[in-house]
Amino acid sequence: MLEMTAALRRISPRFTRPPVALRGWLIYGAVFGLWITVTIAAWFAHGLFAWTVGLLYVAYDTWLLVYVARKTLFVLRGNPAEPPLDQTQAVEPDAHTVSAGRGGDSAGPTVGIVIAAFNEAEALPTTLEALLPQLGAGDVVLVVDDGSHDGTRAMLSGRFGVQWAGQSTLGRTALHPGLRVLMNRHGGKARALNAGLVQLETDLVVTVDADTKLAADALAGLRRSFLDDPAMVAACCVISPVCAPGPLSAFFQWFQTYEYIRAFCSRVAWMRADALLLVSGAFAAFRRHALLAVGGFDPECLVEDYELIHRLHRYSYDKGLDWRVAVLHAPRAVTDAPATLPSFLRQRRRWFSGFLQTQYWNCDMTFNRRYGTLGSWMLPIKAIDTMQPIFGLTAFGLLIVFAATGRLGIVLPVLAVILGKVAIDVGFHVWWVHVYGRWTGQRVSAGGFFLALLAALAEPFSFQLMRHVGAAWGWGSFVTRRTHWGDRPKARLAGAEASAE
Repeated sequence: MLEMTAALRRISPRFTRPPVALRGWLIYGAVFGLWITVTIAAWFAHGLFAWTVGLLYVAYDTWLLVYVARKTLFVLRGNPAEPPLDQTQAVEPDAHTVSAGRGGDSAGPTVGIVIAAFNEAEALPTTLEALLPQLGAGDVVLVVDDGSHDGTRAMLSGRFGVQWAGQSTLGRTALHPGLRVLMNRHGGKARALNAGLVQLETDLVVTVDADTKLAADALAGLRRSFLDDPAMVAACCVISPVCAPGPLSAFFQWFQTYEYIRAFCSRVAWMRADALLLVSGAFAAFRRHALLAVGGFDPECLVEDYELIHRLHRYSYDKGLDWRVAVLHAPRAVTDAPATLPSFLRQRRRWFSGFLQTQYWNCDMTFNRRYGTLGSWMLPIKAIDTMQPIFGLTAFGLLIVFAATGRLGIVLPVLAVILGKVAIDVGFHVWWVHVYGRWTGQRVSAGGFFLALLAALAEPFSFQLMRHVGAAWGWGSFVTRRTHWGDRPKARLAGAEASAE
């Protein structure tokens, strides 16, 4: 653990504070200054131009949709498993590439699954029962109990036969030789993952949330992908949200399903640009040597999975390693998603505040050609994204004010723009569903396309505003440096009607 912590301190910009070029700061200042300017101008401009903040929001969002659509055209042209980069190069396996498979055969690298669990006694059995049958020789499932007080230890002992010898913090079971349980003091998810990481000696490390259920062939698909691609050091998989029954569960299930579809299509697009930054820690895989080299997960970051990918890219460019981060279309899982408004807003607050945190630490990479497409293209876009929700909320607020004050000369043209944007979004919703179905091999029914159309029509006036409110809350948390989020409701996956099959 000490060596990993030392690596984190050497590599993370949180500690090294690399200098930031003027152009890196300018884009953040320009986006913020533009928002201030167009917000003030709204009270002096006439007609549609009084809503310039909304026009900028619509134009930027539409441009992103077009870009992602163009970059995912390849899915409709052939096999989605084709080489994902625009200019692929043959990569020779390095010293860390696995040539031997499980138990010394050629089936693929060994896999160590780390599950950080805090008060997940009800959800864990579903997760473990999906994982344990998939283990091969040399594979391990390590549950890190992060100081739970809900009977997690008793459940693992009674249901899975886990026993602890003497004062040992590492428990094992004869019922499931690949299952281990590490008792850890409560310190948060990243610290729990790091504690598990140093216990493993497998080739791959897979992070799985305690409320995530893997499909029956998920590990096999993961193993094959890493065996076939020696340059790949991190990968995210196909995840679908599931909401437990509740008054608003159908609403949140509906919108989050299509949100996840769009998000994974977007990740495919950025993967092809060699600039993928987001790998969902709910079900993600990494080469263990790469994790150790960059210092594991940062316990001070609110979105440890997102921040880690920045560090992997940084290390790869600095060392000339040509590491690659990918999206895999074969391994799949379902994961718990918020089913109430408070839990949804808290989740988005944490996500966006952690996003801002990571952007701040890595702003030296913005417009830095040393970091390839990531520095010259992706991170400048992310700089704009820091203010996109604020533009959206401001545009909505101004529209309400204009309508309340009877300024129909502004409201009517704005409504025409909004209707045009909704029509564009409808087309792209159908596109994402089609691309996602082709990419994953999952056939989409006519009902699925119809629901996507309804989601596109309703989202701008409901779910999208909720996302932006959560992001604005995240801005407040980032500025005030609030880093404690409290406990969230547990055990939703266990009670939900869902399957990863």
